Parts: sequence; structure tokens; C-alpha cells
Amino acid sequence: MQRIMLKSKLHRGKVTDCNMDYEGSMEIDEDLMDAAGILSYEQVHVYDINNGNRFVTYAIPGKRGGGGVMVNGAAARLAQINDRIIIAAYGIMDEREEKKYKPKVVLLDENNRIVEVKKL
Repeated sequence: MQRIMLKSKLHRGKVTDCNMDYEGSMEIDEDLMDAAGILSYEQVHVYDINNGNRFVTYAIPGKRGGGGVMVNGAAARLAQINDRIIIAAYGIMDEREEKKYKPKVVLLDENNRIVEVKKL
């Protein structure tokens, strides 16, 4: 059996911009993507802590070191600048993988700087 399991997440990031006119996606500082192991164009689930909205999109790399987290396209109606969010990536794992895999959690501060990286 295969299961969809949490692979990694950026926890309590802050939305730095919203752009409805962009075609779609979630632009994330490339350093943050690297820390969480999120690849360009990988599907991500976004959970808005401020308003409870949840949506699925894909990640694209933003300027390295800038701390940017931009919600683009239709999803820009679901979040606002300064909202705190969780960005989660999932993977499909078989029973052998799921028993030994530990998700990576990247804790962020109010400026999207990495505070801690840990495995659950």
C-alpha cells in the first residue's frame, strides 16, 4: 500500500506579496525552498493561519535570501500580505519508506528567516 505523507513544511511564514495578475503559483525565497526540500514546480498545500483558507498550488523559486513568500493568481484572493501561513509538501511512500521517514519542519520568524530546522 502507498500513502500520502507529509514530506516537509515551512511553518508560520509570512505572506510578503499577493499578485492576482500572475498566472498562478507560490513564489518562495529559494533559500527557504532548499531548507524544506521543496523543488521548483512541486505541488504545495498552503494553510492560512489568519483566515483558515487552504489551497493547493505549486512552488516557484523567488529571490534567494530575500525572505519573499508571494501568493499568485487566483490564490491571491485567499491570502493577504502579512498573513501567517504554513506551506506543506507531501510525498507518496510505501510501507517501508513511511516507517523510517521523518518530515522536515522549517520554523520561520516574522521576517521569514529560519529559526530552526528539525525532523518530526
